[in-house]
Amino acid sequence: MKTIKLLFLSIFLISIVSCSNEDDNTVLLEVQTETVLNLHAPQIGGQGQPISGAFTKFSFETGTVTTSDTNWDIAFRGTTIIVNGGESLGTNDEPVRTGNAAAYIANGTMASVTEVDTDLLIADSTNGYAIPSGSGNGWYLYNPQLFLVTPIAGKILVFRTHDGRYAKVEILSYYQDAPENPNAMVDEGRYYTFNYVYQPNEDVTTF
Repeated sequence: MKTIKLLFLSIFLISIVSCSNEDDNTVLLEVQTETVLNLHAPQIGGQGQPISGAFTKFSFETGTVTTSDTNWDIAFRGTTIIVNGGESLGTNDEPVRTGNAAAYIANGTMASVTEVDTDLLIADSTNGYAIPSGSGNGWYLYNPQLFLVTPIAGKILVFRTHDGRYAKVEILSYYQDAPENPNAMVDEGRYYTFNYVYQPNEDVTTF
């Protein structure tokens, strides 16, 4: 009887060690680092006129623009960036939010922002977007003399995706082909170029 008990105890301990080893050996997907060039974000109206037009939706998982009603993370229209989470602000042609996306803006560089502060994440709401719009409020400055939109250095956009993963974004340019010194009279606007890092593993908040 004593031998049988020892045998069962040995099997039990082996099972625990085996499960522990399996957990320790979990293979994580590789973090993705990409650059997106010339994502077009047109709009209708502006300059005192009502703004409308479809948002350009983007998926971090695929790294591409998408027309999906559900599998998108962020969307662009003019200088406005929305997330697939929360509620509509009520502007024309906003897509329906079906996901759990949220965002905040971190101060730093892509290299220095190494972990998501989940306490700072907020979704879009009827009170405003998670990424605030307007010059100096979010990711850009607008020069009314030069009619120029310029990304603010040191502003890193941090996102929770629609399905609970994480990404960080650095917007480099608002003009087609990302000219080093854009001229709003010559270079066509509403073309985003940005770097991003995507963490594809669930519940992993580090980059």
